[in-house]
Amino acid sequence: MASPSPAYASPSVVKLGAHIGARIDGVRISGDLDPATVATINHALLEHKVVFFRDQHHLDDAGQLAFARALGTPTLAHPTVLSRGTDVLPIDSRYDKANSWHTDVTFVDRIPKASLLRAVTLPAYGGTTTWASTEAAYDQLPEPLRLLVENLWAIHTNDYDYVRDYDDARDAVSTTTREYRDEFVSDTYETEHPVVRVHPETGRKVLLLGHFVKRFVGLGTHESATLLALLQARVTRLENTIRWNWEAGDLAIWDNRATQHYAVSDYDDQYRKLSRITLAGDIPVDVHGNRSRVITGDASHYSDVVAPVRLTAVP
Repeated sequence: MASPSPAYASPSVVKLGAHIGARIDGVRISGDLDPATVATINHALLEHKVVFFRDQHHLDDAGQLAFARALGTPTLAHPTVLSRGTDVLPIDSRYDKANSWHTDVTFVDRIPKASLLRAVTLPAYGGTTTWASTEAAYDQLPEPLRLLVENLWAIHTNDYDYVRDYDDARDAVSTTTREYRDEFVSDTYETEHPVVRVHPETGRKVLLLGHFVKRFVGLGTHESATLLALLQARVTRLENTIRWNWEAGDLAIWDNRATQHYAVSDYDDQYRKLSRITLAGDIPVDVHGNRSRVITGDASHYSDVVAPVRLTAVP
């Protein structure tokens, strides 16, 4: 077997922000990376929450899927949106623009471990993506708020306000967007999650929130909205975020258990497409050892439950 090219002989991790973000250089992404390189990538993901690879022009959907399998167990593309593929979810601006802070698929009990997002077609300007560290947000909470959120649970659903905003203006959106929204809520899911979960690999505490939150258990609609706004403002402080300007050949991987993200809709009517593959995760556990609870919907078709081995907490 030929020796690897010197350009890809030794991966290096370049930190991009105090609380979140790193670029990994010296890796040619594929499904047959050596175990040491895979371990380096996973460790960087745990430490930096989102990692970026440049110049992966050789990748297609099949290569991206093979690499995903080296990192974990892929899920179906989505619990409900399967009309455009079962393994790879096209993030396609003709159907939807996820310009709201969220953690992926928190409306099911088995929240994904991570997602891999690859640039396919980019607009001439705009179209950036921003990630926020929910671990840093928890760490920065004053003690009274920590005591509150560690004993607080939230109901997450795929039939959430962002979806209903489109329903209120159905005549103003395209047929493709309307069809996407209808498919998104074709099956309803509701799950009770702890607001603070213990990360299954690092043991660190993180906030579990985002736009799929319907309300907090035991609180009314107005109280829930007020408290959610307060906590989300903590998550999305600029110091806790990183914004990525996509280039052709880019691949991003984020720890879905310790981040939220926001696709910035600042590219007018230009076409934008990325390919997303998601890795299966576990069922969240709160600081007292209680697991998330399903209210409505069975997600067993979507994803296995994969419980990673607990590692020593990342410094």
